[in-house]
Amino acid sequence: MQNDSNLRLNKFYLITFFILFFFKAQSQEINWISLEEVVEFQKTEPKNVIIDVYTNWCGPCKLMDKNTFSNPEIVSYINKNYYAVKFNAEGDDTVNFMDKTFTNPNYDSSRSQKRNSSHEFTKFLGINAYPSTLFFDTQMNYISPVKGYLNPKQIEIYLSLFKDDKYKNIKSQSDFDEFVKNFKSIVKI
Repeated sequence: MQNDSNLRLNKFYLITFFILFFFKAQSQEINWISLEEVVEFQKTEPKNVIIDVYTNWCGPCKLMDKNTFSNPEIVSYINKNYYAVKFNAEGDDTVNFMDKTFTNPNYDSSRSQKRNSSHEFTKFLGINAYPSTLFFDTQMNYISPVKGYLNPKQIEIYLSLFKDDKYKNIKSQSDFDEFVKNFKSIVKI
């Protein structure tokens, strides 16, 4: 009787271990870092940068977190090829960028989950739609914003285009259309 009980207990632990291991492997996350960390990392291992500009009240922003920034292929691709920053466009963080300090002097903490005042950095970037996905090169030169919700297959195109200097070959809409037409997706939806 004791052996049966031990065997069942060991089986239970083994199954629990595999379930936890499987879910941990499936729940890989993007390595979100601060802009200040990006500047430091660029000194030793340059990568292009992606910034997810969101607000706490934005439904499409939450969907992008759930559907796009949780997709295993997208997570892996971003972690391998980019430094990723998440920035609350109406938050109260202090941001140091290009020898300037940006704050949100009109931030109202009682409205933290509602519409709030725009952060100075949001204004500096010229962002007026959420979510917005911004791309920078290794020197922190602004490449392009992409406004609105992007599903995994949509963002994958931009991730590939802005990963290196390929985007510099895009001179017209037809060049971009050709890039998209020849693009081979790795995303499994």
